[in-house]
Amino acid sequence: MSIISISTDSIKMMENNHSLTTEFILVGFTDHPELRTLLFLVFLTIYLITMVGNLGLVALIFMEHRLHTPMYIFLGNLALMDSCCSCAITPKMLQNFFSKDRMISLYECMAQFYLLCLAETADCFLLASMAYDRFVAICNPLQYHTMMSKKLCIQMTTGIYIAGNLHSIIHIGLLFRLRFCGSHQINHFFCDVLPLYRLSCVNPYINELMICILAGSVQTFTITIVIVSYLFILFTIFKMKSKEGKGKALSTCASHFLSVSIFYGSLVFMYIRPNSNSVNEEDKDIPVAIFYTLVIPLLNPFIYSLRNKEVINVMKKIRKIT
Repeated sequence: MSIISISTDSIKMMENNHSLTTEFILVGFTDHPELRTLLFLVFLTIYLITMVGNLGLVALIFMEHRLHTPMYIFLGNLALMDSCCSCAITPKMLQNFFSKDRMISLYECMAQFYLLCLAETADCFLLASMAYDRFVAICNPLQYHTMMSKKLCIQMTTGIYIAGNLHSIIHIGLLFRLRFCGSHQINHFFCDVLPLYRLSCVNPYINELMICILAGSVQTFTITIVIVSYLFILFTIFKMKSKEGKGKALSTCASHFLSVSIFYGSLVFMYIRPNSNSVNEEDKDIPVAIFYTLVIPLLNPFIYSLRNKEVINVMKKIRKIT
């Protein structure tokens, strides 16, 4: 009986010493009070411009019949996903600038990462779809309406959202196998998987392996489509005799290529770089995460609208009417 009681007491002591964490503290950017107001205003401005720019682009594409083409349908969905990404991250971050506890529950963490994973996965496939669309438009212009029909465009968009949801659900399911004990401070401004892995008292090897396999597969597949599409596009452009034709084709692809380079570069550096889960890499996580969760959604509407004559013409038309 004494052995049983001792073992029971020891189990209780272990449970008390390693109580499971169901809430986390988002450390955020800084603990200096004098910087909080300035950072709050900066990120609030970024958030408002991002939402107005992206949702405005979505509304413009939805209302204007001339923009109901595959390229602009993909662009509208890209803007919608950028809005989703910003909504998932920024409101909680802004709240935490003046919150005393900066707490976030485990389920809020899961929801935040789910929306972020959905948005980033959909963005990868949307950018690849836009590259393929440009390939068809430049390399096979006479067959464009056959190869990029509205039916195919809707099927591709639906498939993108299905893939994004499945990717998110798999990672959320794997997160539930982890147990968080001891420290509950997340050295980040949102619930990303890499900081959560560092807090787990269960070996996250399976989670790390799956994120490398799945995220690596998504990025490899979509980057391959982009690279192959642009190789064919460049080959076709070099064969053009007209300088005006070359300039027009290059300007058509410039904004998309710029967006692709920025987006994939930051994602690869964040999730696929070596030793990305080590403690020494924590300081690199936040600047890169700011770039792909806040800066890229801010830049995309301007990259596409300011360099796109059709969007500019539609905006001028709306201004004249109003």
